Formats: sequence, C-alpha cells, structure tokens
Amino acid sequence: MLASNPFLFALFAVGLIGLTVFYLFFFQRWRRNRTLQHPFPKAWRTLLRRQMPVYRHLSDRQKQQLEKRVQLFLNEKVFYGCNGFDVDDRVRLTIAGHACLLILERPFSDYDDVHAILVYPDVYSAQTTESDGVVVSTHQEIRAGEASSHGQVVLAWNQCQQAVSQPHGPHNVILHEFAHQLDYLDGSADGAPPLSTEQARRWQQTMSTAWEHLQTTLKHHHKPWLDPYGATEPAEFFAVLTETFFQQPQHLWHEQPEVYQALRDFYRLNPIDFSGHDR
Repeated sequence: MLASNPFLFALFAVGLIGLTVFYLFFFQRWRRNRTLQHPFPKAWRTLLRRQMPVYRHLSDRQKQQLEKRVQLFLNEKVFYGCNGFDVDDRVRLTIAGHACLLILERPFSDYDDVHAILVYPDVYSAQTTESDGVVVSTHQEIRAGEASSHGQVVLAWNQCQQAVSQPHGPHNVILHEFAHQLDYLDGSADGAPPLSTEQARRWQQTMSTAWEHLQTTLKHHHKPWLDPYGATEPAEFFAVLTETFFQQPQHLWHEQPEVYQALRDFYRLNPIDFSGHDR
C-alpha cells in the first residue's frame, strides 16, 4: 500500500531521514540536557565531599561543573561488581568524581568511548601473554586496575580507597586508568593524547626530555623525581604524570616545570590552586 502511494512513501522517507539525522547529530545533546535538568542529589554531594578531598578546594563554578560531569557519567556509564563486589553509590561517586576531575575543563565527550567500569573488591589476577618472536608464554599478573581501548576500565576498590585516604600521595588508580582513556582518544595509548599542532610539537620536545631525564636518573640509581613505574613505557609515563599532576602538583612544578605547564595546557587547569587555564 505504501509503495503504491508515492506521496506516502516520500513522507515516510523524509520522516525516516529526519529521525536518523536527529539520532546521529542531536539525540545525545538532547538526552544530556534532559539529564542535567534534574537537580544534583544532596546525598551525592555529601559523598563527593567525603570521598573526594579535592572537591573542597574547587571554586563554586568548578564544583557545579564537576557535578554536571558526574551526573552525565553516572547516567551513561555502566558499573559492574566483580567477584561478588557490591557497587553502591559510594563506589560510583568516588570513581565518577575522580574520573571527571580529569575532564573538569575539557569536553565531556572525551569519555564518549568509555562504556563500562568493572570494580573488584581487591587487587586481582589477570592472565597476560608475551612473545619473543618464537615462544609465546602466558603468566598471571596481579593488577590494581587497567584500561582498555574497547571502552572498559577495571579498578580494584581497595586501591581506590587508598587514593581517597591519601589525597596527596603518589598514587591514584582512578586518575591513572582514566588518563589512559584520554590517551586512547587518538586511537592508541602512546603517551601523547590528541593535541593541536603547536601543542603536539611542544609536548614531544618537553616529554622526550623529561623521559630521558627519568631514564638517566634510574640508570645511575639516583632517587627519581617520578614514580619509577612511569619509566616502563610512554603510555605509563603519561598516566603516572597525570597522577602526580593532580596529587602532588607542587612537587611536579618544582621538579619539572615545563612538564607541569604541558599538562596544565592539556587539562586546562592548575591543580596547585585550581585556577583556570588562562590565569
């Protein structure tokens, strides 16, 4: 019947095209705007204050911005408890708050490819495969977290809690793994997230110099300015630098001011006092 009536067929085709265009280009924005029309729950704000010590140092504008990011994050990302772990609001708010700190002044779309967060109660064992070109071997590795280019982040809750209890310590597994997700934005985790041409040039020069400095320091058995794990590969260098940038900004500024500035340009904020990028 529809095929025999050109007018109805044309009307159907136009409607279908319109729906397709709306879904591809406007649906996500519409859905996010609807999510943000709901007020941020007071119980969530209480959990953020308790589980995210840095929250109290943010300006009022930044607190509101973080809450919006968290609201979207919790609406769009799926949490799974592993090994019988119960994922409650405290777990979700802790992870979402720290993850969204990285994109506080960046687009929320940086996390569009993140779909699932798997949470273990404790460090967990994962099977890894290594090849020397001839022999392929597998072994078990104990991990506190990992990030995947397929949109999954895995975290050990006891390590997340350690970061909460030691907000100025060198480690924060949530920041670390979500830094990897930002690194994946250009298709590969290589220690260089997407940057403008001029930023990329400065980044390459600054990070290469800092990487070589860290390698030399370790080679001569001197105390490194960064967690030695950052020396394993460029992707880990960026993730560990991100931890230090947010957890120990004064230390990083003192030891490697050019690296600090490069990270400040990328994250668009200054965690020493949480002033904006342009201040």
